Amino acid sequence: MAHISDRIHADEQLPVELSADGEHDFGDARRIGDVAKEFGVSLRTLRFYEDKGLLDPERVGSMRLYHRRDLSRLRLILLGRKVGFSLREVKQLMDLYDPSGTNLRQMKAVVERSTRQLGRLEKQRAELDSAISALQDVITTTREKLSALANSKPN
Repeated sequence: MAHISDRIHADEQLPVELSADGEHDFGDARRIGDVAKEFGVSLRTLRFYEDKGLLDPERVGSMRLYHRRDLSRLRLILLGRKVGFSLREVKQLMDLYDPSGTNLRQMKAVVERSTRQLGRLEKQRAELDSAISALQDVITTTREKLSALANSKPN
């Protein structure tokens, strides 16, 4: 079997082997297209996150390989976006991660920023509820006027 070894990080390697059918076997790593499909994002989105320093997939030639760490980071990015954090805020929170520590700073920042974001979302929800109520009133009133007009016309 042919082996290609490329550095993932300074202390870890990923062996790439050819399978029986001649295809590359990347172990637990996933190609960009597979990751895009699994997470429902475009290839362009993944490349954009990489350009912004949010993701750092391994490169084997021109191919990007995503490992568990990359997939975890992508989940956090997408969760952050879902709850309304900017990419800058997501990156700031992820940059606080210290694999050798307790991550106390990161956890405090997550609680503080999440609490602030929750307040913003609750305010938006109240505004949306008010807009929905106003639209329901418009629809009801307009339907009543339409019905009155239809009933007042001679046949």
